[in-house]
Amino acid sequence: MKSRKICLACDLKNDPDLIESYKKFHEPENVWPEVKQSILDAGIIDMKIYLIGNRLFMIMDVSEEFSPERKREMDLANSSVQEWEVLMWKFQQALPWAKPGEKWLEMEQIFTL
Repeated sequence: MKSRKICLACDLKNDPDLIESYKKFHEPENVWPEVKQSILDAGIIDMKIYLIGNRLFMIMDVSEEFSPERKREMDLANSSVQEWEVLMWKFQQALPWAKPGEKWLEMEQIFTL
């Protein structure tokens, strides 16, 4: 199966206690099963989130069929995902250049070896 990578960034509120709580929510046993399933159902093959300071980087391997628009529609129709997103927004904040309502922003690839 062919896949492609999508890299996204988002910030956390710059509060050490909130950052530690956010990390705990993302330990494998703490991520809600409905959220994990929604990720897989959308065509995301693998997902990793990295943290430095209060900046998050998400790297997704997605199937050729993956569509961010379809993922958004699926998320809006899933009450568990919506509840998770509201909970996560307590820890997250938009990047300084994000438009209103934007959360995770896709990064531009500028180098390949």
